[in-house]
Amino acid sequence: MSWGSELWDQFDNLEKHTQWGIDVLEKYIKFVKERTEIEMGYAKQLRNLSKKYQPKKNSKEEEEFKYTSCKAFQSTLNEMNDYAGQHEVVSENMASQITAELTRYVQEVKQERKSHFHDGRKIQQHIETCWKQLEASKRRFERDCKEADRAQQYFERMDADINVTKADVEKARQQAQLRHQMAEDSKGDYSLSLQKFNHEQHEHYYTQIPNIFQKLQEMEEKRIVRMGESIKTYADIDRQVIPIIGKCLDGITKAAEGIDQQQDSKLVIEAFKSGFEPPGDVEFEDYSQPMKRTISENSLSNSKSEGKGEAKFGVKSRGKLWPFIKKNKGTGPEDFSNLPPEQRRKKLQQKVDELNKDMQKESDQRDALTKMKDVYIKNPQMGDAASVDQKLAEIEQNISRLQLEVQKFEGWLAEVEGRLPVRNEGSRRQSAVFEAQNNSTVNNNCAQDRESSPDGSYTEEQSQETEVKVTPTEFDDEFDDEEPLPTIGTCKALYPFEGQNEGTIAVEEGEVLSVIEEDKGDGWTRIRRNEDEEGYVPTSYVEVFLDRNAKGAMTYI
Repeated sequence: MSWGSELWDQFDNLEKHTQWGIDVLEKYIKFVKERTEIEMGYAKQLRNLSKKYQPKKNSKEEEEFKYTSCKAFQSTLNEMNDYAGQHEVVSENMASQITAELTRYVQEVKQERKSHFHDGRKIQQHIETCWKQLEASKRRFERDCKEADRAQQYFERMDADINVTKADVEKARQQAQLRHQMAEDSKGDYSLSLQKFNHEQHEHYYTQIPNIFQKLQEMEEKRIVRMGESIKTYADIDRQVIPIIGKCLDGITKAAEGIDQQQDSKLVIEAFKSGFEPPGDVEFEDYSQPMKRTISENSLSNSKSEGKGEAKFGVKSRGKLWPFIKKNKGTGPEDFSNLPPEQRRKKLQQKVDELNKDMQKESDQRDALTKMKDVYIKNPQMGDAASVDQKLAEIEQNISRLQLEVQKFEGWLAEVEGRLPVRNEGSRRQSAVFEAQNNSTVNNNCAQDRESSPDGSYTEEQSQETEVKVTPTEFDDEFDDEEPLPTIGTCKALYPFEGQNEGTIAVEEGEVLSVIEEDKGDGWTRIRRNEDEEGYVPTSYVEVFLDRNAKGAMTYI
């Protein structure tokens, strides 16, 4: 198959294709160049890593390398240094054998391509000039023939007119003969121009253009072969260092096999053995007789004095652990059932809105593709209408999936909005307990590790049993001496709350209690029953009515 015979009319496409081939080669050169940079950077990092963990001279680390395990580690570092050297070899060989060689070759190909297409354009300009000359001679022959016809008709009118003199008739006859002669001359010129153009056209399409296209084909095939050889060289360069890298790894394995745990144990004995004998039996000291005890130099009596300097503090504080200190770091259920009703409603509504937005995007994309398909159907030359069918099918599937998701979340949302009484008593109790243990998802402030106490203050470490230098009595006195908080309103329990955690209080549904501290943003309200029983309940489980004189007219659920 020859480009000259098969692609005689594809001059522009061949120009684009050969340029594309050069671009591919340059892309491959860039790839190899980046690979060499990676190899060199990797080798440098390996060398720095090996150097970093080498023992420093005249240091304790150097003494540690007498153990066989440390010697194996030392050998590993040395082998890794040699391993890095092989990556440097790969980088250098690729840079010299591939990058540099192909860069020079690309310049040669560009110059050769430029020369061939320059010759091709000259040939095209020549054939276009011949065509213009042919058209000019053709138009001139056509014009002379029309002039000759008009002159002949004029002569015939003059000859038939009896009022015209013989001189005028003779003049018209001579003019007609002149025009006929000019037409014959133009005919001859047109014939010669036509023969010349046909000859030039035959040479153009059967000799000159095929020769240039054949040279371009040979150039392109050489480029392909050269790229294939470079890819093979790329693999060979890596393959050449594999045996040496294998030797490095073998050296590491040999060093690991040379580790002798018994030898290291002997070295430990040699390093730390004192040489003293263990102390003997302690003699009986008879205080009824003069003491004749022989004090052993190896006695352990000195050890009695050790450990007497222990600190007398370390009493753990008895700070209360409030339920909202507990964090729930795991991912919650899909229906947000771990949240209070109002926050669950917000989360579900947010999820529904997100799904609707996604569904709207899919619908817009479907509408756009549908319009595009209609355009393709009306104008097939602009594109294939069947090409968008698969994408439309995928979008329809996505829309169906999103619709099911929306229905699912809207169902849960409907359960929360106005249908809470439908839930049974057990589920509400379970939600109450769950919220008390996971309220960190309700309170954004708790996400910052806020740890609250009954008086509204918070510390950073109250939830941990840290050692403090105060006695339990001091802490209890400070806690118990607090003045009772005044009542600022009342509340009605919407749901039962068991209050199983310390610091909380159990309430029954419909029970009316006193509010002594409103929600400070952490999701909990402090209430009091009678005068001696108080604690915290989730704010979302009560309806609060604040005293107008205390906080102004405010009612929230």
